[in-house]
Amino acid sequence: DSMHKTVGYAAAVCDRDGVIAAAGSGRREIMDQHISTELEALMEARRPYRAEPGAKRIPVTDRDNSAAAAVAVPILTEGDVLGCVVLLERSDGVRAGDVEVKLAGTVAAFLGKQMES
Repeated sequence: DSMHKTVGYAAAVCDRDGVIAAAGSGRREIMDQHISTELEALMEARRPYRAEPGAKRIPVTDRDNSAAAAVAVPILTEGDVLGCVVLLERSDGVRAGDVEVKLAGTVAAFLGKQMES
């Protein structure tokens, strides 16, 4: 909820199977849904992702009309992928910048550290 309020993007936290938390518009459509194979592949890549113009959309869930990721950063704990932090594409077409990637990365690092304890 704080990420959504800070940057104006709908936000979600996913584990390896599905969306476990969401805030902002579209949260009801993705909450408790299985993640897409494309998002799973992004997590396995273990690096931040930012959607680029003209690139293939990365759906968040495996539903047909799923919201797409503008930013996705894996949550890592002791080298293991636990999930990811996702900012969803905005309907007004505004692209995510470095600030949004850094914020999602900070949240992912925080969640990863919390899982270590």
